[in-house]
Formats: sequence, structure tokens, C-alpha cells
Amino acid sequence: MYKFDVKKTTADVVAWVKEQFDTTASPDTKAVIGISGGKDSSVAAAVCVKALGADRVIGVLMPQGEQADIDCARLLVSHLGIKSYEINVGESVAAVMKAVGGAMEISEQARVNTPARIRMTTLYAVGASVNGRVINTCNASEDYVGYSTKYGDAAGDISPLSDLTVTEVIAIGDELGLPYELTHKVPIDGLCGKTDEENLGFTYAMLDQYIRGEITLDDKPEIKENIERRHRANLHKLRLMPKFVYKPE
Repeated sequence: MYKFDVKKTTADVVAWVKEQFDTTASPDTKAVIGISGGKDSSVAAAVCVKALGADRVIGVLMPQGEQADIDCARLLVSHLGIKSYEINVGESVAAVMKAVGGAMEISEQARVNTPARIRMTTLYAVGASVNGRVINTCNASEDYVGYSTKYGDAAGDISPLSDLTVTEVIAIGDELGLPYELTHKVPIDGLCGKTDEENLGFTYAMLDQYIRGEITLDDKPEIKENIERRHRANLHKLRLMPKFVYKPE
């Protein structure tokens, strides 16, 4: 039976982040993290603080106009004692949408994914300005079913949580003493008001057990196919960009 050792894994991921910065960056290089107020960015930030110290972690809050749960993001940076910047991306998103809309009809997918890509552009602008590395905050569960935006929140320089399921990320957050309301916050897409799980059609707990081989879902074929269909359709997000390989004779 699969057993998650939260103490060992927390220590391991903290050591891994420290090693990444020790071996590939300068002693004053900062970890730059987009702070949404949800579990993933909260845990990733806490891991980086544990690995590098609060003075080397910078949180970037990026509301798009008004953000109903912005107080959660502010709570996180206050709890960790890290420097933060609040950069509203609303005007940037609106400008891009206006420019593209002047040339063609904007698809729903473009409306959903463009803000995430603008946020990542913002993070890299901050990173370039403070000698920072951008921290990816994706987890294994969301990656498995493609619940991320390519070149948006799926981008970054290092990814401490992408091999850990939602259940495991929450456990690490609890282990690091993060506020319960952040680690156990119900994720909502921010667009239609539905939770992630309502949009997906299955719970993260079920998905996590499936990923770790604790259940097969053979007794729930519709849910199993839903998960695997999403996984197949989104594998391109997890792989390097395909390239033509030139072989000179």
C-alpha cells in the first residue's frame, strides 16, 4: 500500500530547492513566485522560504482588476514575512484582448488562457529586474489532467511541486505550518464560479489515489475515461516542444 512520508518529502523538496539555487544561481538570486492565495503558490513559497530564507523570496500578487480572494494572497506573504509586489494585470489583459479582437473574433480558450500567459510574462519581468528565478507552482494532479496553461502557469525555471499530488501538497503545507484556510482552500477557476472539481467531473482525492495506484477506477469507467482522455489531450503541455532533427549526411 502506498504511504506518503510527509516529513521526509518536505525535507527532501526543501533540500532540492536549496541545491538548485546553490548550483545554478548566485548567492543573491531571488525566488520569484506568483501568489494567488491558493495552496500551490502558498506551499511553493513556504518551501522556498525554508530553503533560502525569507529575504530571498519575492511574492508577486497579480489581480486582474478586482480579485475577490486577494486577502488570501496578502495573508500568505504576511505569514511568511516575504517582500511582495502587487501588479494589476487587468489593463494588460484588456489591451491584448482589444488588439486581437480588432483583427478577429476571440475564442473562449484565448479569453481563458491569455491572462495566465500575461501573468507569467509579468513574473519574468519581475525576475529579470530583481535577479530572480521564477518558481513553477503546478502539481502532479493538475498536470496529469492538463489543468494548467501552456506558457502560463505551466512555465517557470524550477518546479518543486510538479511530482506531488494535491493531497501531498496539502500535507506539506500543513507540515510547514501554513494557515489552514490557505492549504485547504477550495480551488475555484475564477471564471464561471465553479470549483475545479466541478469542472473536472471528479475529485482530486479520487484522482490522486488513481495516480498513485491506490485505486484502478475500473468500477467507474466513465470517470476513468474522463481522466485518461484529459491526460492524452494534454500531454503536449508536459513534453518538450517537438523539433525537426536535422541529420547531415
